[in-house]
Amino acid sequence: MNKDFPCARCWLEVDMSALAHNLRVAQSLLRPETELIAVLKADAYGLGLTPVARLFWQHGVRRFAVACLDEAFALKEALPDAWVLCMGETLGGAMDAAVKCGVRLTVGSWEAARRVSEAAVELGMDVFIHCKVDTGLHRIGFEAAEAAREIHACEALPNLRIEGIYTHLALHDRACDEAQHAAFMAAAGQFSVPMLHMLDSIGLVRYPEWQYQAARVGALLYGNAPRGFDRAEEVMPTVRFCTRVARVAQVPAGERIGYDDEHFLDRDTLVATLAVGYADGYPRAFSGCGEVLIRGQRARCLGLVCMDQMMVDVTKIPGVRAGDVAVLLGDGMTLTEYAALGRLNRNECTAIIGKRVPRVYKT
Repeated sequence: MNKDFPCARCWLEVDMSALAHNLRVAQSLLRPETELIAVLKADAYGLGLTPVARLFWQHGVRRFAVACLDEAFALKEALPDAWVLCMGETLGGAMDAAVKCGVRLTVGSWEAARRVSEAAVELGMDVFIHCKVDTGLHRIGFEAAEAAREIHACEALPNLRIEGIYTHLALHDRACDEAQHAAFMAAAGQFSVPMLHMLDSIGLVRYPEWQYQAARVGALLYGNAPRGFDRAEEVMPTVRFCTRVARVAQVPAGERIGYDDEHFLDRDTLVATLAVGYADGYPRAFSGCGEVLIRGQRARCLGLVCMDQMMVDVTKIPGVRAGDVAVLLGDGMTLTEYAALGRLNRNECTAIIGKRVPRVYKT
């Protein structure tokens, strides 16, 4: 295969040195007794689970968290000795495989714990679990008021080892967060377990006093600095989402662009077609408002973003030709601006970039 093939259409450049730098920033926020759990869910926020996990492993990270068992199995295949927590509740299907390969499983009810216990007993193995307490996010977990009683009941189930108890802050405001923390400690404080954890990247910055034995860090590692972080300038961008100009054509005033029946050109326009679309992870929400960088200048999206292509106005950018690189995210297009233009969550920006977009790793 030609070495330039991954960059023939559209691609995502991942800056491995920036990832390593952001890891050091995150580690500097931790107390000596607090371990970093690197969150690799959603294919490491779209950057590529296996390469990113191996990089973090090389820099001393030994604990990882994912959202589902498919991710856990891929991670254990890449790093067999890694400690891996699956943060989504396992409902069945692959329970045996999870127990066999030593994945730490989240349980949020006695019934879920019973299912894990039955699988472990059948295999003649012990399994480590982490009990999730719902303190106010209202997603999964033991209801806070009943959590202590139900976790005590889980302790009696055979072949289960409660390694950790955790929760997730909703991060509405400080009062709500403090109420969640109090509810968590009322339940978790009744147990002697190796690990309590409740903080993500935002929580780590806001509430360093709640670190306990571990903190689950994701967004900060990938260049998404929490708002209000007084060291935000230290967090480096980690990606550059690029495509190529496929065609440049002069389109007369009065014509409509693409599928958009409402978007008439009010002047003669030099239109560049880009080889990227919403199936690649460039959201349709950018239609008519998104901007890309070509030859160092801004070009606005024209009409609707298509599944595989999109059009931009390059009338005022001299010399644009087929094959030129257009930068969708990165360089002068920051993660914060990109998210605001598409009304996206900043984590969403990279997590939705499609599998058919090659990841190109820069050291």
